[in-house]
Amino acid sequence: MTFSDKLIALRKKAGWSQEELAERLNVSRQSVSKWESAQSMPDIDKILQLSSLFSVTTDCLLKDTQDDTQPAAAQTSSPLPRVTLAQAEDYLTKAQANAPQMALATALCIVSPIPLLALGTVRELGLLGLDDNLAGGLGMIALLVLVAVAVVLFMQCGAAVREYEFLEKEPIETEHGVTALVRERRAAFAPEYDRANRIGAALCILAAVPLFAAVMVGVSFLMSMSICLLLVLVACGVYAFVRVGTVQDAMDRLLEDGDFTRGHKAVKGRLTALTAAYWLVVVAIFLWYTFGPNGNGQPQYSWFIWAIAGVVYAACVVAATAFVSKKVKRQQPLPE
Repeated sequence: MTFSDKLIALRKKAGWSQEELAERLNVSRQSVSKWESAQSMPDIDKILQLSSLFSVTTDCLLKDTQDDTQPAAAQTSSPLPRVTLAQAEDYLTKAQANAPQMALATALCIVSPIPLLALGTVRELGLLGLDDNLAGGLGMIALLVLVAVAVVLFMQCGAAVREYEFLEKEPIETEHGVTALVRERRAAFAPEYDRANRIGAALCILAAVPLFAAVMVGVSFLMSMSICLLLVLVACGVYAFVRVGTVQDAMDRLLEDGDFTRGHKAVKGRLTALTAAYWLVVVAIFLWYTFGPNGNGQPQYSWFIWAIAGVVYAACVVAATAFVSKKVKRQQPLPE
């Protein structure tokens, strides 16, 4: 029996109409009707209320069985991790709370070179009496502080959902009702997701306008300021992407959809290690170019390394995603 079948049976056994059950749960009759026709699922709070009203366990309500008398021992257990409705609700709540912090941390990483560029421009204009060493040193300190704050935020977000890391790495099974709950949430979230992506795309495209304007004017300090403005606009666009993307990814993990299908999970772990190695190499190149034997010793003139690294990384991610998708399609069995 499915959840809807059990709800109908339990309600009739209690001698209640749909209206009477709706009153006890403080919901509309239409909601009860949708639950009983399997058009939607109640949230976790209502599941707990139903469990208490009918004096049955949540497992009894949610777990599909062939009949009510079938013993639990007779049911085949799966070796895959099983996600309960309560776990899914908890994970989505934590992902929603993490989203602004993840977006802010990413934006801070993008704007971190701005103090270095701005202080370099101030030095060139002869303002504040800064020399090369002082301007470069203060700029690097500000950059490292911003990156440190971002790293702390990333670590906090990771710690909040550490118990759910298996959702990204392992195939899973979900308790009855989880898929319906998540799909309902994703459908409700779709307008916000689309709106944020449109805003993010517009900001990233418009970010190049100040740079082109500065090139046309041909004034050196305007060039540096335009790069700062470009980074700010890109950071705002990426903030919009990451904020909604974090929530969307959480729902995709529970549904094993998008970039989190079982095939993608099998290959994605290798890409994570390559990403870490890539950015370590970029840091090494930046330090060698700036402070090595033949370095200029002026970090404000080495910012382009990060811009190039970002473009190359984006291209590599696109290529890797295409490769993984192609490999996953090859692994899927052909229809008979």
